[in-house]
Amino acid sequence: MWAFATVCTAAAAFGAVQNATMTDARGEQILNQSCSSCHELRNVDTQALDKDGWTKIVNTMIEKGATVKADDVPGFVDFLVRKHGPLPEGAGKKIMLNICTQCHELERVRMEAQDRDEWEQTLVSMQNEGAPLSDDDFPIILNYLVRYFGPPK
Repeated sequence: MWAFATVCTAAAAFGAVQNATMTDARGEQILNQSCSSCHELRNVDTQALDKDGWTKIVNTMIEKGATVKADDVPGFVDFLVRKHGPLPEGAGKKIMLNICTQCHELERVRMEAQDRDEWEQTLVSMQNEGAPLSDDDFPIILNYLVRYFGPPK
């Protein structure tokens, strides 16, 4: 009985991971087909909206003629929240949206939990890769990353 329950739980977890992956693939497809037909995808990268915000935007775009199936809307909104979702308010938010999202999705930053030295090394590395981060903005984004995306306290 225990083994059966374990197998069922594992199968359900695997299915959930598979569905999330399919949702991301479908989300990318919708983004590339429906959104980019009228907008540069940079518009999406710099929004950082919550579920309500993305729902409103998606519904407005559908009213204006975007081709998104009604069945796809909830998954697409979830995709947008995961990949381009809200950020904490703070001085570094604008910098993150304008600089970091030129190369990275917000989800990638959220997955990190680095301390001050690690974030500083990351930022220096990004500058060396060509990120247009000014000397004035460097301490602002560093403090923002440490405060909101540092290790749990």
